[in-house]
Amino acid sequence: MSKRDPFTSLKQILFHAREAVEISENKTRQDLDQDRILNLALTRLIEIIGEAANRIPLEVQSLYPNLPWTQMIGARNRLIHGYDNVDLDIHRNFNALPLLLLRPHARGCCRSSHPPHWLRLQSS
Repeated sequence: MSKRDPFTSLKQILFHAREAVEISENKTRQDLDQDRILNLALTRLIEIIGEAANRIPLEVQSLYPNLPWTQMIGARNRLIHGYDNVDLDIHRNFNALPLLLLRPHARGCCRSSHPPHWLRLQSS
């Protein structure tokens, strides 16, 4: 189990999910195929989200059962360990995940009484 603060990791998940949504807005699969920087950026954001999710202990994950923990961690593992054979469709299939993370129940996990006040996300 990680000694890192799990609520810092939750905040990082939401922050990077927002970034993924912003940079992929109005982008197509063709854009992903043709824009190497977009491809690398989304890959990295998925990796970060998955790594942050993996740092959160199961007992904290259980407090937020609506978050797709397995998908976040699995996408990260697939990209990291299968780096030499990445199917770009993982990005397309992952597109819904950042949007899911930005739903009110996900944002609320960082506004609960659990994290310190300085970790709470600002309203967007």
